Amino acid sequence: MPTDESVYSYSAVLMGSPILLKLFSDNPTLASRVFGLIKQYEDLFTVNRAESQVMDINHAAGVRPVVVSRAVYQLIKCAKAASILPGSAFNLAIGPLVKRWRIGFKGDSVPPEEEIASLLAITQPQDVILDDAQLSVFLTHKGMEIDLGAIAKGYIADRVRDLLRREGVTEGLINLGGNVQTLGSPQGHWSIGLKKPFSAADALVGAMEVSNKSVVTSGTYERYFEQDGRRYHHILSPQTGYPLDNELDSVTIISTDSLDGDIWTTLIYGAGIEKGCQMLKGRDDIEAIFVTKAREVVLSSRRQFRFTLLDDSYRLIDRTV
Repeated sequence: MPTDESVYSYSAVLMGSPILLKLFSDNPTLASRVFGLIKQYEDLFTVNRAESQVMDINHAAGVRPVVVSRAVYQLIKCAKAASILPGSAFNLAIGPLVKRWRIGFKGDSVPPEEEIASLLAITQPQDVILDDAQLSVFLTHKGMEIDLGAIAKGYIADRVRDLLRREGVTEGLINLGGNVQTLGSPQGHWSIGLKKPFSAADALVGAMEVSNKSVVTSGTYERYFEQDGRRYHHILSPQTGYPLDNELDSVTIISTDSLDGDIWTTLIYGAGIEKGCQMLKGRDDIEAIFVTKAREVVLSSRRQFRFTLLDDSYRLIDRTV
């Protein structure tokens, strides 16, 4: 890992998250271009404002198809493909449920069962109709809403990586509030911390050493609220409409592309450890780190990274995928 003196850091707040860029030369012009690119994609994908290409689709739900840019169309197509996998925990059409639960925002509450049931009827990914020739998207029922929040950061992190490479950058790092994409291997590797769930922001379970890889973590500790003695986190089940409940506190995916990291953190979190490790068989390009409620750290494999346990209250378990 390089010394702090050799690294130039640039930061901004975009997509509701702190964004950090690290370079090995002082280049504020390039940093400005990076943040401008992120803002450009945020303006296309966001559902947190009244206007964006995704919101144009949502506003036209049940009425008409909407023609969008190629970037928006390709991301929606990718998200739908992940959503229609058998038993998938990923769902691009889960917007109405996310909006109703409001987890992580003011006014969060547990919806009545009958409201959950009615919202599930308008969160079916099969009802997102795509037209490759027209680059149009049609939501077949009024009230449907696409939400790309689970996938947009990964897509954007990869586009930032591509921009940096085109500009001749061979070593650098971009952190989009949980999606970390690295370039090169300064002094052998980048060291990325694995957060300790429900602890201080700087408390770590362990650290990963990676080179030219993406590291994406999704955890129940990121956004949640408590009601009547029960904790409700933001990772919702497309099948039940309620937060997924299993043995996991977090899943981290190590991959080449951050987009894969976004998709697979959700898929693997929903599957759990046993099924998740089975899903990764034959995928040499994707590896997972599971952190459990029972204070275990389970590694699916260690082909693309090295891991060091930093908290002795956790037990490290190696699996072979």
